[in-house]
Amino acid sequence: MGDMLWAPPADVRERSRIGAYLRWLREHRGLDFADYDALWRWSTTDLDGFWRSVWDHFEVIAHTPPTATLAERRMPGARWFPDATLNYAENVLRMPGRADDDHVVISHGQTRPPVTLTAGELREQVRRVSAGLRQLGVTAGDRVAAYAPNIAETYVLLLASASLGAIFSSCAPEFGTRSVTDRWLQIEPTVLVAVDGYRYGDKPVDRRAEVAAIRAALPSLRHTVSIGYLDPTGSVPEGALGWAELAAPTDEPLTFTPVPFDHPLYVLYSSGTTGLPKPIVHGHGGILLEHLKMLALHHDLGPADRFFWFTTTGWMMWNFLVSGPAVGATIVLFDGNPGHPDLGGLWRLAAETGTTYFGTSAPYLLACRKAGLVPRDVADLSALRGVGSTGAPLPAEGFRWVYETVGDHLQLQSLSGGTDVCTGFVGGVPLLPVYAGEIACRALGAKVEARSADGTPAIGELGELVITEPMPSMPVGFWNDPDGTRYAEAYFDVYPGVWRHGDWITINERGGCVITGRSDATLNRGGVRLGTAEFYSVVEGLDEVLDSVVVHLEDDEGGAGELLLFVVLAEGLELDDPMRAKICRELRTALSPRHVPDEIHQVRSVPRTLSAKKLEVPVKKILTGTPVDQAAAKGALANPESLTAFAALAQRRATDNTPA
Repeated sequence: MGDMLWAPPADVRERSRIGAYLRWLREHRGLDFADYDALWRWSTTDLDGFWRSVWDHFEVIAHTPPTATLAERRMPGARWFPDATLNYAENVLRMPGRADDDHVVISHGQTRPPVTLTAGELREQVRRVSAGLRQLGVTAGDRVAAYAPNIAETYVLLLASASLGAIFSSCAPEFGTRSVTDRWLQIEPTVLVAVDGYRYGDKPVDRRAEVAAIRAALPSLRHTVSIGYLDPTGSVPEGALGWAELAAPTDEPLTFTPVPFDHPLYVLYSSGTTGLPKPIVHGHGGILLEHLKMLALHHDLGPADRFFWFTTTGWMMWNFLVSGPAVGATIVLFDGNPGHPDLGGLWRLAAETGTTYFGTSAPYLLACRKAGLVPRDVADLSALRGVGSTGAPLPAEGFRWVYETVGDHLQLQSLSGGTDVCTGFVGGVPLLPVYAGEIACRALGAKVEARSADGTPAIGELGELVITEPMPSMPVGFWNDPDGTRYAEAYFDVYPGVWRHGDWITINERGGCVITGRSDATLNRGGVRLGTAEFYSVVEGLDEVLDSVVVHLEDDEGGAGELLLFVVLAEGLELDDPMRAKICRELRTALSPRHVPDEIHQVRSVPRTLSAKKLEVPVKKILTGTPVDQAAAKGALANPESLTAFAALAQRRATDNTPA
C-alpha cells in the first residue's frame, strides 16, 4: 500500500466543482451521497440518471432537447440520447464564465512568437474559417484533414469543421507520408490543411515534400490550404490556398448545424503498429458529455483555470485538452521539443502562462526525475494546483518526486484510458487522497472491473481491465465498418457484451487502481502473471539505463519460457557482466526472483510508436520468427530502424538452435 501524499482539504465540497455537482444532485434530484464510492456506484448503476444529470447540470445547448437518455443498454450498440440534436462546437464556444476579452487560447512554440486568442477572437476566427470551408463546398459529413501541430489554427479548424457537421481528423506533422496516407486513404478527406514545416528545438523541419506526397496520394482531395508556419513569407504551393484566404473577412454569421448525438465529430486512430491504423469514430454528444464530466468533476477545471497538457495533434490528449473552454478553462497549447533547451522548459512555460493544471506523460516526469531536475527551483509554480500524468503507468517514485520537487500542495492525478474512448476511465478526483503509485479511482460513469481468469470481478488481484456498462464516449464505430464487425472484434471478442481494453489492472479495497501494462505483453512466469510497468520502473531507475523493453517467450511445452530484457545504456557505457549482475540484483531485490531475466541485451533504441508508447508485442513477434515487415508497420514507429537489432538477434538465435 503506497504512502498517502496528499489529502483533500476539509472544505473540498465547498470549493470544488464536484462539490457543486453534489449539491445540485441533492437539490434537483433528491440524491445524497456520503462519499465518492457511493456516487460512483450510483453513476455506474443508474446510467440514465447519471448521464442525464451531466447534461442538465452543465446546461448542454440542444437544438432538439432529449426525451430519452439510453435507448438500448447493450454493448456494442448502446444508443444514447437518440432523439436529441446539438453541436459540439457551439457548446465549446459558449465558454461559460468568460467575457469576450478574456484570453482563452494561449499558444506557445519554438517556431514563432506566442499567439493568444480572447474568447471574442476565437469565435471570430471560427466564424471566418467556417465560412471559408462552406465556400469550399464543405457540408455535414465531409472530412477535413489537418497535417498541423498543436497551434491555434488547428484548434480553430476543428471547431469550424464541427460547426458545419463536417468530420475532423488530424495527424501531427512529424508523421511520415506513409503513416498519414494509411490513415486518410480510409476516410477520404475533401479538404487538407497543412503546415509547410516547423521547428523542433532549434532545428527547422521542412515538410513541403511530405505535403506534396500526401496531396498526390489522396484522390478525394478537392482543396488544400497551406499554413506558412515555418516560413510565413514563403509562397503558397501551386493549386493551394493560404490560411489567410480561408480565414478571410466575411459577413456570414457563425451558425451551428444541429446534428444527432452520435453524429461523427472526429476520427482518431489506433497506433497502427500491426496492420492499418483503426479509424475510430467519435460523436459530438458522447465526447461533449464525457469531457464536461472529466474536465469539471475530476480535474476541477473552470473559468479561473489555465489548462495545459503536453501533447501533439496525433495523440487523443490533444482532443481532450481542447475541450477545456467548454468548462470555461483557458487552454495552453505548446508545439516543440519538450527537452529544449532543457527539461525545465515546460515548467518555465507553466510559470510564464500562469498554468494551474499541468498535464504531461509519465515518461516526461520520470525523465525530469532522472535528470535531477527540481521544477520549483527553475520556475515559479505557485499557481499550479494540479498535475496530470498519463501515457504509461507512473510508479510510486514518480509520485514522490512530484511532491518533493514540484509542490506538496497540489493534487497529482495519474490517469489511464485510451484513444478508443478519448478520455481516462480511471483517474483522480478532488474528493479522494493521493497514494504513491496508485490511480485514485474509477471515473464517474465508467464501470471498470478487473476480471479474473474465471470471469469473475477481482478485488486486490491482477485481472483484465474490462468495462461492463456502456459509456457515451465509446466509439460511434469504426470508419468503413458498416456491420460493426471490426469494432466488435476489437473490444468484444473475448467477453461477449463486455468491453475488454487490453490492460492489466488491480483494483484495491478502497477503489484505487494500479495498471501494470498491456495484457497482450504479459510476462507469464511459472503461471504467475507479471506486468511490464514494474519492470521498467526498477530497470530505468538505474542511472546507467536510459530505456528498456522486456518480453516473455513462451515455452510450447508449458515450461517457464524465456524472459529477455533489452536495455539502452547511457552514452559510452557497454553492457558487461557486472552491469548484468547489477540489473538482476535490483530486479530480484525490488520485485522477485521470477523477475530476473534469462538474458539481457544492449540495444541502441527501444521501438516506440509516434506517440512514444513502447512496442513489446512486435519485438516478441520478431524474436519468435515473424519477419520485421509483418511484425510492425514501420510508418507507425518513431524509430523503425530500432527493429533491426531484434531481427539480427532472432537470426542468431535461430542459427544457434539449428540442430547439427
